[in-house]
Amino acid sequence: MVVNKRKKLSRYRASKTHGCGSMKKRRGAGNRGGRGMAGTGKRGDAKKPSIWKNKKYFGKHGFKKKGIIKVIKTTNIEFLEQNIDNLVSKKLAAKEGDVYVVDLKALGFNKLLSNGKVTKKLKITSEHASAKAVESVKKAGGEVILPEKK
Repeated sequence: MVVNKRKKLSRYRASKTHGCGSMKKRRGAGNRGGRGMAGTGKRGDAKKPSIWKNKKYFGKHGFKKKGIIKVIKTTNIEFLEQNIDNLVSKKLAAKEGDVYVVDLKALGFNKLLSNGKVTKKLKITSEHASAKAVESVKKAGGEVILPEKK
C-alpha cells in the first residue's frame, strides 16, 4: 500500500524559525562563510587547492574593454618637405623618378596633417589623413594612399 508522505515544509507552516533554532542562526551568507569564492584570499588555506584547479580564477578573461582610444601620432606636410632628402638618405623614404615615396608607418606616424606647402611630388601611405592634406598633395601632383574603410 502506497502512503503519500507529507512534505516537511508543510509541517513548518506557522513556525517562525522552521525548526532552525534562533532567528539569527541561518541569516545571510555569513553563515556559510560568504558568497561564492569568498574567503579564498591570502589566508584562505583550506580553499587554496580549489582555486589552483580553476585556471581562470585569476586574471581577466573574455571581452575587450570599451572605449579604448587608439593613439594618433601626427605629422605635417611641412615636416616631410623639409626632411625628405634626409629621409631618402636614411632609406626611410624612396625616390622613384621625380616622385618621393613615403610610408608614414615606417617613420612612426599614423596621420598626415596639412600644415605647410607641398612643392615636391609625394606618394604617401598613411592610416589616416586630413581632407585638406590629401587635397594639397594632389594639387602638387602626388597622391595619398589610405586603407579602405570596412
